[in-house]
Formats: sequence, structure tokens, C-alpha cells
Amino acid sequence: MARPRVGVAVLTMGTRPAELGALLDSVARQDEPAHRIVVVGNGTGTLPELPEGVTGVELPENRGVSGGRNVAIETLRAFGDIDVLVDLDDDGLLVDTDVFSRLADLYEADPYLGVVSFRIADETGETQRRHVPRLGAKDPMRGGEVTTFLGGGHGLSMPMLDEIGGWPEEFFFTHEETDLAWRALDAGWKVVYEPKLLLQHPRTSPARHAVYYRMTARNRVWLAKRNLPALLVPVYLGVWTLLTLARTRSLPGLASWFAGFAEGVRRSCGPRHPMRWSTVRRMTRLGRPPVI
Repeated sequence: MARPRVGVAVLTMGTRPAELGALLDSVARQDEPAHRIVVVGNGTGTLPELPEGVTGVELPENRGVSGGRNVAIETLRAFGDIDVLVDLDDDGLLVDTDVFSRLADLYEADPYLGVVSFRIADETGETQRRHVPRLGAKDPMRGGEVTTFLGGGHGLSMPMLDEIGGWPEEFFFTHEETDLAWRALDAGWKVVYEPKLLLQHPRTSPARHAVYYRMTARNRVWLAKRNLPALLVPVYLGVWTLLTLARTRSLPGLASWFAGFAEGVRRSCGPRHPMRWSTVRRMTRLGRPPVI
């Protein structure tokens, strides 16, 4: 197999020009350079001036994480010379200079590798529990096969995307990574968490977004409707309803969550392709059956 060529995609809403510049500088410092770099302005109007060799795409409206990343995929696909796509948050930073070379090594060694999830840590080096894609995980440095991945920093096989399709644009944001991971696993690809690939990212809470509760609930319903065998749909949604009731301390948040749940039940979410029961068993062996 020839050495995989890495392309980089960054979404920005134009609100963090200094952080975007620092990220692109860290991309440029990699000892194995990215073959292509694309910055998608998600409803920004005019992008800031970009370094030489970086392709800018300006979208007139915000199409969400899913829609913006699909534009990045199509832009890189049009070049015809990318094997691995790396998505990076515009306020992230590649501290190490060997991230792309390590990533290319992984894809070169395994033709069935579909997704590689980076480790995300804040400026102090701490990785939040929600950033470890494994149930009950206490050690963020333990890598291996998993059933989902982190949106802030990851690698995607372009042949995998050619086979399973891109991001679920209807989701806008939240749970789009799980939807893609489940489709990848069902098609026989591997999803791997590799903690040696580090993206430094400011410590944040997903609830900072005003629509977080509504979209979280709506997209969980859509995730189940799109991907799960019929018998597991009520189990998955029942488990997450109980967990949400137990964890959420905000009454307005709960009201928004249930409104989103109802929206997910009521509205279509694109075509349904339930995963095989063999995929359910595989996910269970990996430590996360698709009911939680």
C-alpha cells in the first residue's frame, strides 16, 4: 500500500481568527506535511486571509457541523489525491509535530481502519471524561477499538466515506459522530481511539450552546430510527430518557430536551438502514452495546 496522503479540514464561523491562525500554524509545523488543507467558513461571509496553499470555501449560511464537514469532504474529494481526511476544531491546537506521520502509519498498516479518534486535552493536559470514547473509562491513555469517536480531532478513511457516505446533514450538530461510526462499523470498518494523537482544546461544556438540549434529544431519536434494529429502538431511547432524568438539574433544560425528543419522533431523519445483529454483537464485545 502506498503512503496515505493526509488532507485537513477545519470548520470556522469566523469568531476565532486568532485561534484559527494558531491551529493552521500547528498544522504547518507537522514533520509530514498535509497534502491538502481546506478551511470552510460556515456562514461567515468572508473568511480571514489564509496562508498560502490553504483552500478557503465560504458558505452563505451556517449548515452546522455535519453540513460544513460534508462540504469539506466534497472539496477534498474533488482534488482526487487524498486518502485520509483529518477534521480539526478551529480552536484546537496540534502540540506535537508528528501527528500526521503517526496517523499515516496507522492507516498504512491496516486497510480496514476507518476512523481514528484523537485524544483531546485542555491546556493543563487533562482529558475530560466525556472525551474518552469508552464506557466507564478512567484512563484516557488506554487506546484501542471503540464504537464512537471525538468530533474535535479525528481521521477518516476516504475509501470508507466513499462506501458509507458522509455526515448526516439533518443532525446539524451532536451525535453526528456516533451516526457515522455506527455506519462504519456495520460496513466492517474499524474505529480506533489513539491517545498518542493529541489535540489541545480549551475546556468547555457542550451545554454552552443554547440549542444543546433540544438537538441532543432530537438527534438521539434520529440516531436510533436511522441505525438500530426495530427491537432496540425503544430500549435505547428508554435508557437515555432515564439517564437524562437522573442527570439533568435544569428544568428548562429538561423541557427543551423533551421538546427535542418529540421533534425527533415526529420528523423524518433521512433513510433508515438498520445495522446487522452481527454489528450489535461486535459493539457489545467492544464494551458498548448500542443501547447506551
